[in-house]
Amino acid sequence: QVQLVESGGGLVQPGGSLRLSCAASGFTLDYYAIGWFRQAPGKEREGVSCISSSDGSTYYADSVKGRFTISRDNTKNTMYLQMNSLKPDDTAVYYCSASHTRCGPTIVIPYHGYWGQGTQVTVSS
Repeated sequence: QVQLVESGGGLVQPGGSLRLSCAASGFTLDYYAIGWFRQAPGKEREGVSCISSSDGSTYYADSVKGRFTISRDNTKNTMYLQMNSLKPDDTAVYYCSASHTRCGPTIVIPYHGYWGQGTQVTVSS
């Protein structure tokens, strides 16, 4: 059964940190471009970060650059998003994805990829 199961979301104060995890089962992440996306209430889903399947290059949205770090652990078949210096406008539901969609400076939403169930991140004082 192909699944991406997310965890690690929650409530954090501005300036705090969270690490999101996304565990894959039923397939191997090695062969996929992986990414993190988020959607705030009333807004469209947007790309946060991704890792290219071709050369392992990482890309970040300007809004999170320098604060977030995407990574994968192939031994655990799991991907992560480390989020530091969180701001209230980071509040959103975060989704992980694995796909064959090209990952580049423009983080394209993978219309034909696998998706996690989403995890809520709330940044508030």
